[in-house]
Amino acid sequence: MVETLKKRILDHLKHRDYTPVKESELIKRLGLKRDQVETFKDALSQLEADGLAVIGTKNAISLPGPGAKVYGTFRGTTKGFAFVTPAEKNSHGDLYIPERYTSNAMNGDMVMAQVVREDHKGKEKRYSGKIIEIVQRANNKFVGTIIRKGDSYFLVPDGKFTELVEIDDVTAKNGAVGDKAVVEIISFSTKEEFARGVLIEVLGKSGKYKTEINAVMRRFALPNEFKAECLDEAGNEARSFESSDYSHRLDLTDKIIVTIDPPDAKDFDDAISVDKNADGTYTLGVHIADVSEFVKHGSELDKEAASRGNSVYLPGRVIPMLPETLSNGVCSLQPKQKRLTKSAFITYDNAGKVLKAEFANSVIHSKARFTYTEVDGILNGGSTDKPGEVVALLREMNKLAKIIESRRHAQGMLHLNMPEIELDFDKAGNVVDAHPADTSYPHTIIEMFMVEANEAVARMLDGVDVPFMRRIHPDPDSLSLKKMVETLKSFGISAPRHPDRFDLQDILDKVKGKPMEYAVNTYVLRSLTKAEYSPLAIGHFALASKHYCHFTSPIRRYSDLLVHRLFDIYIKNKNFANAPTQEELIEKGRHLTFTEERADDAEEDLKAVLILEMMKDRLGETMETIVSGLTNFGVFVRCNKFGIEGLIPMDMLGRDNFVYDFKAQCVYGQRSGKTYHIGQPLTVKIASINLAARQLNVVPVEKEGEKKEEHKKWKKKNQERKEQRKDKKKNRSKGRKGRR
Repeated sequence: MVETLKKRILDHLKHRDYTPVKESELIKRLGLKRDQVETFKDALSQLEADGLAVIGTKNAISLPGPGAKVYGTFRGTTKGFAFVTPAEKNSHGDLYIPERYTSNAMNGDMVMAQVVREDHKGKEKRYSGKIIEIVQRANNKFVGTIIRKGDSYFLVPDGKFTELVEIDDVTAKNGAVGDKAVVEIISFSTKEEFARGVLIEVLGKSGKYKTEINAVMRRFALPNEFKAECLDEAGNEARSFESSDYSHRLDLTDKIIVTIDPPDAKDFDDAISVDKNADGTYTLGVHIADVSEFVKHGSELDKEAASRGNSVYLPGRVIPMLPETLSNGVCSLQPKQKRLTKSAFITYDNAGKVLKAEFANSVIHSKARFTYTEVDGILNGGSTDKPGEVVALLREMNKLAKIIESRRHAQGMLHLNMPEIELDFDKAGNVVDAHPADTSYPHTIIEMFMVEANEAVARMLDGVDVPFMRRIHPDPDSLSLKKMVETLKSFGISAPRHPDRFDLQDILDKVKGKPMEYAVNTYVLRSLTKAEYSPLAIGHFALASKHYCHFTSPIRRYSDLLVHRLFDIYIKNKNFANAPTQEELIEKGRHLTFTEERADDAEEDLKAVLILEMMKDRLGETMETIVSGLTNFGVFVRCNKFGIEGLIPMDMLGRDNFVYDFKAQCVYGQRSGKTYHIGQPLTVKIASINLAARQLNVVPVEKEGEKKEEHKKWKKKNQERKEQRKDKKKNRSKGRKGRR
C-alpha cells in the first residue's frame, strides 16, 4: 500500500498545474480516507528521505528544485531554442535552453545541463541552462526522404524532428531524390553546419507501401526476423505436441466451444462456452491458448518474446511476438483441432454478480470459428449453416454479455468511443480508401468476457498473495479533472467540480451521437492517466476494477504469458517460491509498457503516412469534418471517415483577423464575428500535405448560403462603421463651432 501511495503522491506533484500545498490539503486532493492517513505519512516520509519530495516553507509539499545540474531528455524546437525534460521530475519542470547554449544536441538525446540563470516572472521562478555534456545519443540513424539543394543532397527525417542531415555520398547505395533511406550520422549539427551522415540503406521510393512499412520498422526499431535458435525451438515444440500425453488436463473436447475474431485473424487465442444451469445461473467458460506449455521459461524463445513484449499490428502486416509455427499453428485455437488451453469458469446469478470462479488446465476442440460480422448477422435473424447447438450458444453469449455489461456500467465502468479506422488496399498494395472499423455488438460480447476472465484471474492471484503483473490504471489526478471540467463547461457541458467515474459516464452519455462526441471523448481521455504494466495493487479506474491483469492474449502479449506461468503454479502445487519478485516485475512492467506504446505509435504513424499518401492524389477535393481542437495558430478538424486530423492555419480561415479566445473556447473573426467551436461540422478542402511531418493542411469551404450571409453581415457592419464615422465628424464639427 505504501508503494501505491508513493506513486499517487509523485504523480500528483508532477502535474504541471500543481502548486505546493500542506499535508492536509494534499490528503484531501488525493481523496484519501481516514484509515489511509498513516500510510500516506509513511509514504511521504520515504519520498522525503529519498530526495523525491520536499517540505518547504509553510510546510508546503513539492518536488525538489532543479539543483545546479539537470540530467534529462533534450527537446529541440524549430525556433532554435530547446528544453531539457528532467529524468527525475523537479518543482520547476522542463529547463529552458537558449539557442546559443544547445551545443550540438539533437532531439531525444540524454544530456546534462547546467543551470546558469534564475529569474522571476511575477511570483514564478524561471530557470535557463546550457548543455554541458551529451551523455547518450538517442539515435545515430535516421529514416527519411532524400532531397537536393543546389549541389548537395540531404535527408529530411520523418516525424517532428526537422533538422536536415547532409549526405556525403548519395550514390553509395544508388540513392536518388525521392527515395526513402536510412542515414547514419557521422557528425552532429553545430551552429555553422548541418549534421552529416552516410547513406547505409535505400528502402525504395517514398510513398510506396513496402517502402513505408520498412521505414516505420527502422524508425521505431521494431524486431523483424526470428533467430534460428527460436525457430528451431518453436519447430521442436510444435512437433512434440501430437505425441505428448495430456490426460492430466481437464478434457473439454466434447463441449460446445467457439471462437469469434476479425475476418483476417490467424492467431485465435480465446474461445468461449456458456452454460445455463438448472438453478438459473450462468457459467461462462473462457478458454485461452496455453502458450506457457510451448514457451519454456529461460528458453531462447522466451527471451525473444520478452524482448519483443508484444506483437505489432501494422496495416497489412503483423510482426508476431512468437514464430508463426506457434502463433498461427499449435497455439492458435483453430476449429476442429485439439488445442491446449487455460480455462476460467465464472458462475453468475441473473444480475451478473459473480458467485464463484474455478480454474483448470484443459484441452478443447473448438466447434466453429466465427467473425464478428457473421455473429452479428445471426443474432439479428440472419441465416447460417452452422449447427443449431452452436447458434444456441451464440444467443446465450449475447444474453450473458448484456447482463454483465449492465452490471459493470452500474459499477462505474467507462466506455470511451474512440473509433478505429481500417484501410482499404488495392491488389497492388496501395491504400485507396478508409472506413471506420466495425463496432457491432459481438465486439462488446467478447470484450465483456475477456474483462471478466482477466479480473477473475487477478482476484485469484491476489488471493494467494503472490506478486504478479497487473494491468493498472490509476485514478485520475484531481488537477487534470479540474482542467477537464473547465474545458467542458466552455462547450456548454456542465459537470461537478470533482467528478467521479459516474459523472464521467454521464458526460460521455450526453454527447453520444452528437458532433462533439469525439472531441469530448478525447478531452476525457486526456484527463485520465495511461494504463500500464506493474505489480502495484492500484486497480483499474476505467474498468472500475480493484484487481486486474492481462490473461487472455498470451500469443501476442508477454504480460499474459507471465500470468499464465503463475496460473500454472496455482493449478499444480501453489508453490510460488521461484516466482518473480515485485522488484523484477516492476522492471519488466516498464519494458512491456514501452513496447506496447512503441507498437501503438508505429501503427498510428504508418496509418497516417498511408492515408496522407492517398490524399496527395486528392488535393483540392472537399471532405466533411468536425472541429476537434482550437489553438492560437489555427483550428484542428477531424475527418471521421479517414480518422485523420487536419489543420486550418489562422490566416487561412478567411478575410478577417481571427483570434483564439481560450475562456470561451472558440476562434472568432474580430470584424465578421464568425466563430469556430469544438464539435462544429465543417466542410474543408485539402490544401497541402507535408508527408515527412505527417501534416495535413486544409481550408474551410463556404457554402453559397453561408457566403451570402457573411456578405450581409459584412455589409451591415461596414454600414455601421460608416455611420459611426459620420457621427464622429458631426461631433467634432459641433465642438469646433462651440470653441469659436
